Amino acid sequence: MHPAPSIIAFTVLSGIGLGLLTFLGFGVVAPVGLPAFLWFGLGYGLTLAGLAFSTFHLGHPERALKAFTQWRSSWLSREAVLSAAALLLMAPHAASSVFLAQPLPAIGMVAGVLCLVTVLATSMIYGQLRTVPRWYHWTTPVLFMIAALTGGALLTGMPFVSQVLLAWMALAIVLHWLIGDRQFARSGSTMGTATGLGARGAVRQLEPPHSGQNYLLKEMVYVVGRKHAFKLRIIALGLACVLPSIFLWIAPFSLASAVAAAISHVAGMFVSRWLFFAEAEHVVGLFYGRTAEAA
Repeated sequence: MHPAPSIIAFTVLSGIGLGLLTFLGFGVVAPVGLPAFLWFGLGYGLTLAGLAFSTFHLGHPERALKAFTQWRSSWLSREAVLSAAALLLMAPHAASSVFLAQPLPAIGMVAGVLCLVTVLATSMIYGQLRTVPRWYHWTTPVLFMIAALTGGALLTGMPFVSQVLLAWMALAIVLHWLIGDRQFARSGSTMGTATGLGARGAVRQLEPPHSGQNYLLKEMVYVVGRKHAFKLRIIALGLACVLPSIFLWIAPFSLASAVAAAISHVAGMFVSRWLFFAEAEHVVGLFYGRTAEAA
């Protein structure tokens, strides 16, 4: 699929922001006063920035509020409702920590759970799509959840927890790639199933459905060459997991090391999330003879 910059920014920034707020809500770190203002401000800032980016991909951004109305059937709507609930419930815990130097652990715990459930809802926007076999797998929600927790751990300055989560993050990324590479073939989708003519024998394409570019080709049919994908996977894994781990191993309690690890991780997540979208093969590509196998 076409990797829209707004969706990449949305999923990366909001995920890291919600991961940070999760740790703050759970009281894993319990800052008060100015440190609390900075930490909660960073969590809210990243989350709100990500949510703001998500509106850029809408055909009518002015209708974004309507996303809250379809929560019974839409994971996108559930994510909107849950994110608002998480941020609103986290507010008294944050305000009390900043202005009264007195965290509200019970409220913080519930808000932290809502932050994690919001990340799960975000992942299910993609994980429930049968038309994109690479996403339609348990590795998608696992990848989003671990990414949020890893980014949150790095921003809260917990070197040993971060090291463990970075290792799990690397495993989740690799599993998502290895399993995802076989998902399209496993789905059984072919030109025959796409056209409904498979029972009559082998189906081949005489000419494409359209002579020019259209919306489907622009948004749903995007193929990354295997050679380029492999290089980008190495870059993503190195920046998101390996380099941060090295930085934290060299100087686990150094501010400079923590900042370098966080910056490297965020950069790697942008590359990884670009691949998440760019490598996703939508079944509509079968109508155009465009799949990963054709790359």
